[in-house]
Amino acid sequence: MFSRRLRWPYTPNRLSRLLEEKRQRGAALLDLTESNPTRVGLPYPSDAIAAALADPGIALYEPAPRGLGSARAAVAVRQAARGRPVDPERIVLTASTSEAYSILFKLLADPGDAILVPRPSYPLFDYLAALEGLRVATYTLAHDDRFSIDFDSLGRAIDASGSAARAIVLVNPNNPTGSALRCRERERLRAVCGSRDIALIADEVFFDYLDPEAVERGARSSDPIVSSLVTESTSPAGASRQGSEPLTFALGGLSKSCGMPQMKLGWIVADGPADATGEALERLELIADTYLSVSTPVMRAAGRLLEIGAGIHSAITRRVEANLRILRDRTGAGSPCRVLDRDGGWYAVLQVPAVVPEEELVLALLSGDDVLVHPGYFFDFAREAYLVVSLLPQPDRFEEAVRLILARAQGS
Repeated sequence: MFSRRLRWPYTPNRLSRLLEEKRQRGAALLDLTESNPTRVGLPYPSDAIAAALADPGIALYEPAPRGLGSARAAVAVRQAARGRPVDPERIVLTASTSEAYSILFKLLADPGDAILVPRPSYPLFDYLAALEGLRVATYTLAHDDRFSIDFDSLGRAIDASGSAARAIVLVNPNNPTGSALRCRERERLRAVCGSRDIALIADEVFFDYLDPEAVERGARSSDPIVSSLVTESTSPAGASRQGSEPLTFALGGLSKSCGMPQMKLGWIVADGPADATGEALERLELIADTYLSVSTPVMRAAGRLLEIGAGIHSAITRRVEANLRILRDRTGAGSPCRVLDRDGGWYAVLQVPAVVPEEELVLALLSGDDVLVHPGYFFDFAREAYLVVSLLPQPDRFEEAVRLILARAQGS
């Protein structure tokens, strides 16, 4: 009766079961998995947000498959202010980044085709691909001093997938490693995609949270952090690009850049050879027209929400920086735990002594200390032992949770 797209029944793991028991008992948890900025005590200008949604034009329904022109223009203005100018005609609005992936998978692949995704990374792509009837092939982010693309691994994944390889997904900066793409990686990636006729999907939702120190270090090196995966051309439909360039789609949205996940507005920026980009936009318009999922109120309010979001973004940035300082101070000289180098994002990866399995450590933290943290295996780290912590919680709660984590990791 039901499709076989998703594995069912879904069996909760030990951590999920223990977490549900804790919540049912009303335990006061120190949650270092929190990814919702609206729940971590940040000031939100509720009145300004409500006023932005009070545009009388919301009563008028204007179907616009790519999104209202005013909203796309507002996104373009924001992109330009961050040094990434783009023509509004190359922008397609979506209800979320997840929907953007769904639309792009429909555009690029047929059932049974393969999408290449990084490991480690957030465990979302398996579900999104399965819901489109696609396969997931993985390539490795190798860790030396920092995480970077293992191009040998990428080549093997492409070769194994053959003609079924339709797109390479890149998260920039990566979630959870925080590693951002360097210029040399970008050029190699473009060469691989261009020579194999494979599209590139660049998820840049955390790009506005690059660490200024990391950017400065990159600027002083011979291989700086890239500004974006899309070009800085303002020509329509990628007119300045040559045929050797890959078709590229960069994703963004209010959820991360403005700390407004409740507003449900994302965007796709298309780039690449003129003919391919133009056809891609026409096809995207047809797919989007089938659903017309983006609400009129949020599109009408887009310009104002982006302005309001700048203040929320600043508050999130300060919170992330404060908690990162706490984490680094606590894992300074003499500590057997260390924070892996990162370029940006909302998360940090903590390497702990591999004395006990990650699962046992996170279960002990939750059971004995009421601390919730992600184990590295949740993100498919190649080996143990890593913990992934959100940098969003309130600093006093964050510091207490870190103290308990380090005490248990060092005592295990």
